[in-house]
Amino acid sequence: MAAFALGRGFARNAEFWHKVKTGRARDVSFVLDQLLGNNPPWPGAPVLAPDRIGMAGHSAGGAATIAAKLADERIRAGSNVDGSTEPLIPPTGLDRPFLFLGRGGQYFPGDGPAADTWARDWPLLTGWKHWLVVAGAKHPSFTDLGLLADQFGMPLGAATSGLRTMTITRTYLRAFFDQHLRGAQQTPFDHLNADHPEVRSCLPPDQPVGNGSN
Repeated sequence: MAAFALGRGFARNAEFWHKVKTGRARDVSFVLDQLLGNNPPWPGAPVLAPDRIGMAGHSAGGAATIAAKLADERIRAGSNVDGSTEPLIPPTGLDRPFLFLGRGGQYFPGDGPAADTWARDWPLLTGWKHWLVVAGAKHPSFTDLGLLADQFGMPLGAATSGLRTMTITRTYLRAFFDQHLRGAQQTPFDHLNADHPEVRSCLPPDQPVGNGSN
């Protein structure tokens, strides 16, 4: 749990977001410590594989994935879904697999400040990496809210439906973690799936998929 000073309000400035993301990273490490320790509070903890831990998050939670991976080497693979990032990666880089997945019009290279944060981090990700955007999606489209909004007739203004975005998100996140935590060989990253024309790769044309080993 992240703690903030008491008060009637707070400014959502750079300092605030830094505390949010680094605080969530500490939360993740605490949970891993508890689950992988000698006396885990959850009876199912023994089935966990300490060498197959991945983390994905949306928005600030996605940006916190980088902070968590930097702080905790147990996190083997990570994905940021539609969240702008803090300048946390050191010059030495981050060499474990990472996936950016965001909405077109916001996170395609050159779209603006949010995309610029990913572009800043991109050369510092020195292991396997990919950068995908989904056309027609909005920020909540990657969450249950996108699906529920469609069902209740309260559209978010997204050209791509909540169900469609959910399917795309599941497909690529599952493929990412299957590849890097389970050793899957055939994934949609080899050739972007023709079943998902909304998905666009932002890799430079001269860079092969990944740019690193598993």
